[in-house]
Parts: sequence; structure tokens; C-alpha cells
Amino acid sequence: MRLTYWTDYSLRVLMYCAQCESQESVATIQAIADQHDISKSHLTKIVMTLAADGYLLTSRGRGGGLRLGRPAAQIVLGEVVRKTETDFQMVECFGEGPSHCALLPSCHLKQVLAEALEAFFAKLDGITLADLMDATPAPLGQLQALTFKPKAAKPSPRS
Repeated sequence: MRLTYWTDYSLRVLMYCAQCESQESVATIQAIADQHDISKSHLTKIVMTLAADGYLLTSRGRGGGLRLGRPAAQIVLGEVVRKTETDFQMVECFGEGPSHCALLPSCHLKQVLAEALEAFFAKLDGITLADLMDATPAPLGQLQALTFKPKAAKPSPRS
């Protein structure tokens, strides 16, 4: 299973905002875009979605920026991933329509993968945004050391 860039960037935005809050500063889309080498327009769409889902509060103007919409300890990773991912269909037989698999009558792969997906979410449901953050905040100038930059080309939204 692989998470989309949309989910990856959503988690990065939330973690960046949590780090900024621990330093009593405000995150901006531009700062996050620069930090992670993400298109500002793409990041704006992600931020708007996270704000609509209540994960972020946004404010414009001088002193404006992004803040967590609720405490980091109340933002559960499983919930975020479920909201940001669009497809958990791991194999054809997970779909709603008829399957063309000749093995289907005796195959147990669907059940095994369903149990694995359930275990994946059970793990994520036990982790909050606060759990991902170090108790000792890094200075803002060092936030880059806490992240990585993907080597792949930037995909379109929700790809």
C-alpha cells in the first residue's frame, strides 16, 4: 500500500503547524512550500481541504497564517489518512462491481488484505499528531532537518 502525495503533504502541513505552535509562531503556506519544495498552489488546495475538515484554522493579513484547528493530541492519524486518501481498493476484488478473477471462489487474498488494512488503520488510530512531534522543539531555522524532500516529480493533486 502506498499513500498519495496528497496525504503525505497533508501530514507534513499538520506536523509543520504543530512544530510552529510549540514555538509559539505561525506557519504560512509560503514557508511550508519553501521548506518541502511543494508548489504553493498545490499546497493551498491541501490547506483549504484541511481547514474545511477542521484540522487547520487560517487567517489572512499581517500576522495571519495557519494554526491547528484543535490540539495536536486530538488529531488522530487514522482519521486524517481516511479523509485524505481516496481509494483503499488494494486489488480488483475489493471493488463493488463484478470481479473477473478466476481464483475468486477459493481465494483468500481479499480477506487477508482486508485484515492487513484493518491492522494498518488500528495502528494509525492509536497515534496522534502530538505523538509524532519531538517534545523538544527545534528552532524554526532547523525545521528542514526534520523533513525530507521527495526525489520524484510532483504529481497532480490526489494522485
